[in-house]
Amino acid sequence: MAKRTFSSLEIFLIFLLVMMTAITVALLSLLFITSGTIENQKDPGVQGLLTTQDPMDTQTSPVISTPEPPSFQNFSGYHIGVGRADCTGQVSDIILMGYSKSGQYARGLLTRLYSRAFIIAEPDGSNRIVFVSVELGMISQRLRLEVLNRLKNKYGSLYRRDNVVLSATHTHSGPAGFFQYTLFLIASEGFSNRTFEYMVTGIVKSIEIAHINMKPGKIFINKGNVEGVQINRSPTSYLQNPESERMRYSSNTDKEMVVLKMVDLNGKDLGLISWFAIHPVSMNNTNHLVNSDNMGYAAYLCEQEKNTGYLPGQGPFVAAFASSNLGDVSPNIAGPHCVDTGESCDNAYSTCPTGGPSKCMAHGPGKDMFESTQMIGRNICQRAKELYGSASKEVTGPVAAAHQWVNMTDVSIPLNSTHTVKTCKPALGYSFAAGTIDGVSGLNITQGTTEGDPFWEILRDQILGIPSEEIKECHKPKPILLHTGELSSPHPWHPDIVDVQIITLGSLAIAAIPGEFTTMSGRRLREAVQEEFASYGVKDMTVVISGVCNGYTHYITTYEEYQAQRYEAASTIYGPHTLAAYLHLFKALAKAIATDTVANMSSGPEPPFFKQLINPLIPNTVDRTPIGRNFGDVLQPAKSAYQVGEVVEVVFVGANPKNSAENRTHKTFLTVEKYEDTTSAWHTLYNDASWETRFYWHKGLLGQSNATIEWHIPDTAQPGVYRIRYFGHNRKQEILKPAVLLAFEGTSPSFEVITN
Repeated sequence: MAKRTFSSLEIFLIFLLVMMTAITVALLSLLFITSGTIENQKDPGVQGLLTTQDPMDTQTSPVISTPEPPSFQNFSGYHIGVGRADCTGQVSDIILMGYSKSGQYARGLLTRLYSRAFIIAEPDGSNRIVFVSVELGMISQRLRLEVLNRLKNKYGSLYRRDNVVLSATHTHSGPAGFFQYTLFLIASEGFSNRTFEYMVTGIVKSIEIAHINMKPGKIFINKGNVEGVQINRSPTSYLQNPESERMRYSSNTDKEMVVLKMVDLNGKDLGLISWFAIHPVSMNNTNHLVNSDNMGYAAYLCEQEKNTGYLPGQGPFVAAFASSNLGDVSPNIAGPHCVDTGESCDNAYSTCPTGGPSKCMAHGPGKDMFESTQMIGRNICQRAKELYGSASKEVTGPVAAAHQWVNMTDVSIPLNSTHTVKTCKPALGYSFAAGTIDGVSGLNITQGTTEGDPFWEILRDQILGIPSEEIKECHKPKPILLHTGELSSPHPWHPDIVDVQIITLGSLAIAAIPGEFTTMSGRRLREAVQEEFASYGVKDMTVVISGVCNGYTHYITTYEEYQAQRYEAASTIYGPHTLAAYLHLFKALAKAIATDTVANMSSGPEPPFFKQLINPLIPNTVDRTPIGRNFGDVLQPAKSAYQVGEVVEVVFVGANPKNSAENRTHKTFLTVEKYEDTTSAWHTLYNDASWETRFYWHKGLLGQSNATIEWHIPDTAQPGVYRIRYFGHNRKQEILKPAVLLAFEGTSPSFEVITN
């Protein structure tokens, strides 16, 4: 491609970028914490900070009270436990994690985020596995290590690194701030202890609930295709794969959904796990509301249908919609178009004739991102329900698990008897900075960039230093933008040590991948693991790719896709042979399980748990009200009457919602309540986990803020008298005294819903 020229506007923006980078580096150094371990990283200026209090327990159904499941001698099946808990974290003053878009701060809540845990044990309880699907952008290594540590403190050796899988759904609308490696901390604008604690506590709580709820039951498996919800967002990269390989498949995305159906011995529904490859990016990078995106909406719908009479996030039935090999899979099925002209930009560089790559965006199928999320999520839930309802193949057999920590910067892979290749120290290519058609970066960098740019090289070299010849040679043909594997201040920028793990349940093998496999990468791994099991006498294994597990290492493309250097390839941080390394490692895990030699495997080098991290760039501030007003006062009431389909909007005197991630006195930011004449009482029909509600926080000056609550009245709403309530916490600090967090609430005047 021809060398780019820069306009005066671009030169000015580049100057601003340089200045912002320099300021960021300076702030990171100034804000470097010296206070010790995570347990000590608490706000010393807050009295009554509830860092160990569980987030709201959303599993309100009756549970078995025994701490251990009873021993059953004569039943075929498994002990099964399911649990759900809130892990939302803060919903303001924090970057949303996924798009890495500067300024995309959380400013409210569309839906809460949940951790859904499933424990499956053999009848005698000797072996068990735990699968947890968490509605986050990814699982950070620090998050997993802390969860495992707390499980060890409570349960001893029952739940361990080898038999516990943490898998993120990969929503791009969850809070950041729970990482320990520098690149992710920069993207998060620091480490948020309140969010980290909230998430860890929620994940552990979901496992605790599942542990208590364990009962004898049966598991069934089913598979089927889901149509009309996904496209390949890098189709030209996919075409780099051998034609003979591509001809074996009918599509350039994996359409198959795998569903596990869990019931007790009486046939009562317990839970569902679905694995399906799709990016939860229906909510685009203009969104500022924390939410679980399309996969979360699918879980919401399926749980609501089973848990009749319960509010969202409550009830005994738990449905998890877990990620798979989603690396190159988009839900924006209308495809990429130039936002100015409407013409297609589905080309190798995802760029438009006018405006370049920043104008090439995918969208659809709805009129806006909210409708698109619902449409995609509804189709996924519907297919899962169909497969769940018709599931008849019972899963039987032993439970097993194998896990290793691996230094992914130094894996040697024998290609044949004479030739060996290796992985690389981490590095990101230019196309990483381009973003994708689901969320462009705005920089004048295109996907498919295979040559460096002198301007960006000089800028990088001056700020971060010059990449070594070794790392540049190792990553070819990737032109290196950030040589993260050679950067270590204040901590390493990317992980060296990663988790590889397989858990098996009878003839089902779940491969826990610490990143985002592309479609063909996933197919190759499934095939390799299945063949490895078969070569040692374990035939007909169903292999599931469970994505974004136990840590995050960006993307994993095939060697052929890597040559094209689109976004996914530029983000394959361990070099062109990353997939080959994972195939080699996961085959070793499969062999160990098949030959019952897991005990002989080395655990590998343990990953670090850094004791010093970087504070959030946004400080805590005192909340204030307008003169003559109190927190929770109504500034704008609802109208006196509404019809179905209209939107009720009430504005309150607010306080920073992040306070409620510290003091969790209230379990919701809002309720919509209906007055019942028969009981002469108000009954809660919706909360902040309901899709019909939206909670917006508007930050003002000098500590003042407003909270806007919307209720989008559904077709199912009954006529009657309603009100909206708001719950929050304000930060107060008097002179020479520590800050305190005080709970408050507000109530709107009542209004009427009229139906025709």
